[in-house]
Amino acid sequence: MKVIVTGASGVLGSAVFKAFKSEGHDVLGLAHSRSTEELKKLDLIDEAAVRSEFSAFKPNWVVHCAAERRPDVAEKNPEGTRQLNATLPGQLAELAKTLKFKLIYISTDYVFDGTSPPYTTSSQTNPVNLYGKTKRDGELAVLGVNGADTVVLRVPVLYGPAPKNSDTAINILLDVVEDQSGKTYKMDHYATRYPTNTLDIASFLAQLSHSKTPPLPILHFSAPEPFTKYEICLVFAKLLRLSHSHIIPDADAPTGDAATTRPRNTQLDTRETEALMEGLGGLGCCLFEEWWSAHLGSGSGSG
Repeated sequence: MKVIVTGASGVLGSAVFKAFKSEGHDVLGLAHSRSTEELKKLDLIDEAAVRSEFSAFKPNWVVHCAAERRPDVAEKNPEGTRQLNATLPGQLAELAKTLKFKLIYISTDYVFDGTSPPYTTSSQTNPVNLYGKTKRDGELAVLGVNGADTVVLRVPVLYGPAPKNSDTAINILLDVVEDQSGKTYKMDHYATRYPTNTLDIASFLAQLSHSKTPPLPILHFSAPEPFTKYEICLVFAKLLRLSHSHIIPDADAPTGDAATTRPRNTQLDTRETEALMEGLGGLGCCLFEEWWSAHLGSGSGSG
């Protein structure tokens, strides 16, 4: 099978790229700012260049991981974020229709407002920040192209092997715990998150490519363990045998500009995905503390 992975230099994209390559597929990894000998440089906003590249490669699957995923950064560049997160997915769906490939669009639990979890695939979306709104609009654009073979895959906050801890909102908490300089950190103990390993999502997608059952238009993939960011810091402090006295839990609801609000609990209901994967080994999510214990024990915090 021929597979294109966009955002293949990112934390999720790199895991997806490796998962499909390890199964012997012909994989084209696309990157923009962090292209390498293995990953081809392509500006996804250049519609003509994208059409040319995709037409030449003739993919069977395209896994679209590229996005502006940082809510605070999204607020500072709303037009660029809308173009990347909302306009581009619709263009790829049109291309999927023309070139007859399956498009997997990676979306987010932040399309929900966090007030009534768990959320099923048919739950009403109601994003509370610009990032969530642009990803919701990307979903609508992808699903709105009649005749295109598309799947929206919603995932929560991610962690896993990464070039830098700052590449994910979870890995970067290692740096907070390891900073024993005397600086104090106020850490969110209000919002509940379900950190999910990128390797598990990549494995799921590789397994899904073997399924003879057509996937639903929208799928949810999430690990089941709930944590606040403060609780994640406690796990890291325990594993690293470091003090966490410099990390102060903040259990109050965030105040200030509503545009940068985070939803409180966007737990994704994964029962439909579990049913789909029943004959292919299930979801196979690793346990958070167990994975980090093995990973940190290997002598690398960031991968």
